[in-house]
Amino acid sequence: MVLGFLRRRGPEVVETKTSATGPMIAWQGSGRVVWSPRDVGSLTKTGFLGNPIAFRAVKLISEAAAALPLVLQDCERRFDLHPLLDLVERPNPVQGRADLLEAVYAQLLLTGNAYLEAAPGLGTLPGELHVLRSDRMALVPGADGWPVAYDYTVGARKHRFDMTGGVAPICHIKTFHPQDDHYGFSPMQAAAVAVDVHVSASRWSKALLDNAARPSGAIVYKGADGQSSLSADQYDRLVGEIEANHQGARNAGRPMLLEGGLDWKPMGFSPSDMEFQKTKESAAREIAIAFGVPPMLMGIPGDATYANYQEANRAFYRLTVLPLAAKVTAAVSHWLAGFSGERVMLRPDLDQVPALAAERDQQWMRVGTADFLTVAEKRALLGLPRIAEDE
Repeated sequence: MVLGFLRRRGPEVVETKTSATGPMIAWQGSGRVVWSPRDVGSLTKTGFLGNPIAFRAVKLISEAAAALPLVLQDCERRFDLHPLLDLVERPNPVQGRADLLEAVYAQLLLTGNAYLEAAPGLGTLPGELHVLRSDRMALVPGADGWPVAYDYTVGARKHRFDMTGGVAPICHIKTFHPQDDHYGFSPMQAAAVAVDVHVSASRWSKALLDNAARPSGAIVYKGADGQSSLSADQYDRLVGEIEANHQGARNAGRPMLLEGGLDWKPMGFSPSDMEFQKTKESAAREIAIAFGVPPMLMGIPGDATYANYQEANRAFYRLTVLPLAAKVTAAVSHWLAGFSGERVMLRPDLDQVPALAAERDQQWMRVGTADFLTVAEKRALLGLPRIAEDE
């Protein structure tokens, strides 16, 4: 099988291919930088840095995907030793493979976009790989609608990466966005409303704890005739004493001394108070679903979609982790192969994923016992490189 995802290099390629709608995209942008429809910085601060559910979902996916074993192969064999494997294994002096890929996956989940920079090296392959922050990167479209440059801005300093000469120095990986031609749509954007609800519910719970973990009550004043009201000085004095001596967690349980005519009426939980915790749990499930994480793995109560934890974990890998990892590794191998011109593919090794061991064993057994298949066909079904068959 010939891998067709590598671009051909050399002067023999004379045909120029482009999209017929490219100029329309460029006209719509008028050559200006196109920004994401949401404020990435605010979403990241609120959703990832300030919400435990979204934080855990991003960490769970990015760490699981980064820990997947990778294999490098062409249509004939797998490589145990290869310069591209060495580069991916140690992409730069301060990061290993898992650290770099975790950053890539996290950027995709938080912003819908991930950017890899190739630093020049001594050979054909880049010397180093670095993940660039998505909130600092801006795409510059050309007259045909395709990127001609990327601007990376830090404070008042800006660096432009030219995409028109030779192999691109930037690998832009993005998720699908139905209303944006240049940027991806992140799960964090889809979960933004649920994140707001969950954060608001957490703040309400914190305020309740600060109020001795119970709703407030009312002080009723009745004069001798039952109709009198407090004077302005009496009212101010009463409010001041309550704020100083009966509010906050440190004053919880402190008895209140009421003078004549004053009566305390405690207020119980209303039905809306009782439903608040359910609203918070519902928002947590929506956040987990937006990221593709089974709520059972997040410890969210009330979800019985999967029969057990093992089934939920297998669905998590099969439906979320593996598609994301396959997308990223295919884009990275395509990009890096452009430097050397080799027809090689970097992909996750499904045979070494513990969560998929049971179904992988079943697949091997079914394929192995199929007498009507040749060895080459069996290897192709299992995702193994082709070998020469015996005559």
